[in-house]
Amino acid sequence: MATKYAHTNLIAKDWRRLAAFYQEVFGCLPIPLERDLRGEWLDRATGIDEAHICGIHLRLPGFGDNGPTLEIFQYGRISEHLEVKPNTPGFSHIAFAVDDVAATVKVICNRGGSAVGELTVREVPDVGLLTFQYVTDPEGNIIEIQNWQRVNS
Repeated sequence: MATKYAHTNLIAKDWRRLAAFYQEVFGCLPIPLERDLRGEWLDRATGIDEAHICGIHLRLPGFGDNGPTLEIFQYGRISEHLEVKPNTPGFSHIAFAVDDVAATVKVICNRGGSAVGELTVREVPDVGLLTFQYVTDPEGNIIEIQNWQRVNS
C-alpha cells in the first residue's frame, strides 16, 4: 500500500486572516479554489448537523507543486477549546525550518503572533546545533521555528 502525507488541517476563527499570516510569514502559497462546503454529505462526514466550512489549502514551502498542504478551514459554528501548550496531549505544533530564528520570531510577533518560550540553542550529539523557539500564530496555534546546523566534530 502506497502512502503519501497529504495535508494538516487547522480550524480557524478567521480563516482569511490566518491564511494571510502563513502566506506573509512563511511564504505558503494559496491553491485555488477557495472552499465553501456544506450539505448532507458534509454533515455525515463530520458528524455535525448543518456543517458549513470555508477556507483554502496553502502549499507549504520547500515541497513543490505536489507537496503537502496546510488546510485552513473555518466552520460556521465553532466550539471553544482549552489553551494548547507544548505538553498538551494530541497534536501540539507544526514546525518551520528558517534561516534566522530570531528574525522570524520578530516578524511573527509583529504580525499578531506571540512568543511561548525563549529562543533556545542546544547541541544535539551526533545531529547538530539546534536553534529554536515556540511561538503562536494570531489564533494561538503553536509553531516551532527552528534552524539546524551541522557541528564539525
